[in-house]
Amino acid sequence: MNFQASEITLQIAHAARDFSLQHIRPHVMEWDESQEFPVPIFKELGKLGMMGVLVPEEYGGAGMSYYEYKVVIEEISKVCGSIGLSVAAHNSLCTGHILTFASEEQKRRYLPKLASAQWIGAWGLTEPNTGSDAGNMKCTAVRDGSDWVLNGTKNWITHGKSGDVAVVICRTGEPRKSGNATAFIVERGTRGFSGGKKENKLGMRASETAEMIFDNCRIPDSQRMGEVGDGFRQALKVLDGGRISIACLALGIAKGAYEASLQYSKERHQFDKPISSFQAISFKLADMATEIEAAELLILQACDLKNRGENVTKAAAMAKYYAAEIAVKVANDAVQIFAGYGYTKDFPVEKYYRDSKLCTIGEGTSEIQKIVISREVLKG
Repeated sequence: MNFQASEITLQIAHAARDFSLQHIRPHVMEWDESQEFPVPIFKELGKLGMMGVLVPEEYGGAGMSYYEYKVVIEEISKVCGSIGLSVAAHNSLCTGHILTFASEEQKRRYLPKLASAQWIGAWGLTEPNTGSDAGNMKCTAVRDGSDWVLNGTKNWITHGKSGDVAVVICRTGEPRKSGNATAFIVERGTRGFSGGKKENKLGMRASETAEMIFDNCRIPDSQRMGEVGDGFRQALKVLDGGRISIACLALGIAKGAYEASLQYSKERHQFDKPISSFQAISFKLADMATEIEAAELLILQACDLKNRGENVTKAAAMAKYYAAEIAVKVANDAVQIFAGYGYTKDFPVEKYYRDSKLCTIGEGTSEIQKIVISREVLKG
């Protein structure tokens, strides 16, 4: 693996950084307080190719690698985790599922709109009573002639209300039986498909999280993705890539908190000295820097495997697990370095602290990552 970033990766990182500082940073707390999902920002990111980073050019995407995808998510998340989360969910989940498993006709219909952010994508697996227990999902799809009829609710869905198109995994067999789920593409405006409750969250408040409700939602079989019963296998594959994106999100949040702490520690004086000169602070910064670099190396390894088309299940789970946990730790230490100021909304670290926790929950909790990792290591 080459640790030296290519010229194109550096250029994309620079573009993402400039855009974030100019167009996102001035509004971060405004969006956080109001829980506004700023759709126009994603339209602008679409013009830069950042909403279709991995989509081939023939489908209207940027046609780049996971290295470029990493820096897009990372640089945006250094400024605002909410926007980074929505970019990650759009790219990795909805768009990624269609890119990987859709028919050629489906790809040509949906990918250009998603890659340009003409349409915002959602992805529905989780339900009110089945988080990690996805095999027991209650949302069903029943065959009726040449159609399918969907009934049930998905929750904790990024862009559940505002998404223009959703990939939805529904149960088409008996609960907890192998091959009991199938993936479908459902467009907003389809009768029987609506958005439900929008969650009032601790962090990531500008990234919309809401229910998707299906009430006798009838769609043609042409909206089915892949074979009947193949939905859960598809979802696991999609989550491998999605976990890399959440690791990048966590890395960006950790870097943002660390950089703010480093700068503050040099500016804040106590006893006529910058607080960075005190070992209690400098050792925290040393731990933060080391943990961030370790997380980044795990992420780069996962990106390298993904780019080469190799199995990435263990590497993605390791990267996501470690990066998410250190994001929480780094953000916690950042608040401690800022002390009383870190507990106020006048300084950025309280938001990094609130945002970081989601990384240990979304797309598989840290505990689920340990299950995935242990299964992989025990195979050998």
